[in-house]
Amino acid sequence: MTKDTHSGLFLTFEGIDGSGKSTQARRLAEHLRNLGHDVVLTREPGGSPGAEEIRRLVLEGDPDRWSAETEILLFTAARRDHLERTILPALSAGKVVICDRFADSTRMYQGLSRGDLRALVDQLHQLMIGREPDLTMLIDMDPDVGLSRAKARQGTEERFEDFGPELQHKMRAGFLSLAQDFPDRFRILDGGQERDAITAELVQITLQALYQAPV
Repeated sequence: MTKDTHSGLFLTFEGIDGSGKSTQARRLAEHLRNLGHDVVLTREPGGSPGAEEIRRLVLEGDPDRWSAETEILLFTAARRDHLERTILPALSAGKVVICDRFADSTRMYQGLSRGDLRALVDQLHQLMIGREPDLTMLIDMDPDVGLSRAKARQGTEERFEDFGPELQHKMRAGFLSLAQDFPDRFRILDGGQERDAITAELVQITLQALYQAPV
């Protein structure tokens, strides 16, 4: 039996900086489109005009530009706009939504990295978002390798990479712990594999979810 085409599928990618999740999200979207699926590829923070404006505020500038509490409010505001304007309309139209990061990143980067604020993140999420992904792909990667990859990009959105390797190690452990908290929706993939091998695994997991076969 196939999945109800009117409900869509909400799939997110998570992982530390430099894990390759953004590349794999694009590759999965391309593969699904080639198979005839209607796919919306989006990202957080961002994914809608208002959320993209907030993205520039939180990802650029000095590492100490915002407090963790302020970041939580900014990310939640961006996510609400993204949800209203991009994610929910696409799901209502029966599309596959692939999002590069979602609330799990806020649970990690703001909820754990700069104080014990996880409860605050979850409270705001329940109040203002109220939606979890159907499936979350966690690309697991050695933190030192990931940070080296991320810094090699030499982009302008390096505020969190500038916190250094200690944050990346803490985030990896946090994401793995989070996967245990939500075992029904998390799938952990080895980011150290060859790129094509990771993509093939992602496609298999996603197609099983689309057609409601056991994963």
